Amino acid sequence: MDRRIFLETSLAIGAGGLIAPSLLNEKNKIMNSIEKKDDISIAQWALVEEMRAGKWKNLDFPRIAREDFGVNGIEFVNTLFEVPTENYLKQLKQNAKDHGITMVLIMCDAEGDGASDTKEGQKQFAINHRKWVDIAHYLGCHAVRTNCRGPQNADKKEALKWAIDAYNQLLEYAKPANISIVIENHGGVSNDGDWMVDLVKKLNNPLFGTYPDWRQPSKDFDNYEYLRKTLPYAKGMSYRNQPDDALTIKMIELSKTSYKGWYGIESSGRDAIKKGIELLKKHLLNQS
Repeated sequence: MDRRIFLETSLAIGAGGLIAPSLLNEKNKIMNSIEKKDDISIAQWALVEEMRAGKWKNLDFPRIAREDFGVNGIEFVNTLFEVPTENYLKQLKQNAKDHGITMVLIMCDAEGDGASDTKEGQKQFAINHRKWVDIAHYLGCHAVRTNCRGPQNADKKEALKWAIDAYNQLLEYAKPANISIVIENHGGVSNDGDWMVDLVKKLNNPLFGTYPDWRQPSKDFDNYEYLRKTLPYAKGMSYRNQPDDALTIKMIELSKTSYKGWYGIESSGRDAIKKGIELLKKHLLNQS
């Protein structure tokens, strides 16, 4: 084993603080030279009811994705990891390799809010996500998804300041591991497309971006307009089937104008997942 491979293997865990900068620079150059392409992944939350019913566990996810759905990628939910020890993660990596599955990202819940209104909350948010940055790096994921809502009825200008502080701290930790940090619109300030764009521009960090959730349109949320505003900064896509296929196709066509990468299907249940795969293959990948 040559020195580079030995060091990279030895330093796999503890990505945020232990990886040699020279190794990361070399790895980043290689990764940046690889042309991105569109592909389909399954977001674990789409099958959460099966997992809660005990039908299968997190370690089975690569097999389920390949054998039951024939997709190439999976997106995890942190709260569904049984016990993320090194041996457990090593087995998960092996299972993904055995089934030819790319582990795309980890969706993190219950680890704090990216727009906490206290210095202590902002710091704790960054600290809580560090372990998931390390795990994402070890598994070969490219990103960690966070939530950023802010207190109810928070002043958006103040919330912007709070989020800048919290995400700067987290991004500083994520930088050595080359793990992107993204926000999914899960309520509060993150539902405001203009606010999200402002945050991205003020942070001005290549590892930070949006993760648009194709939620159902409602009287107080225009998901197509949200997608249009945040699309230029997207580092992932939380795909959901829309109330009618015409709107789904319209959103796929919009996404193709400036985004290239994974489309993580989060529509609930196997039938909805299969329908999403069918629509994405036809209108995104041009496969019959």
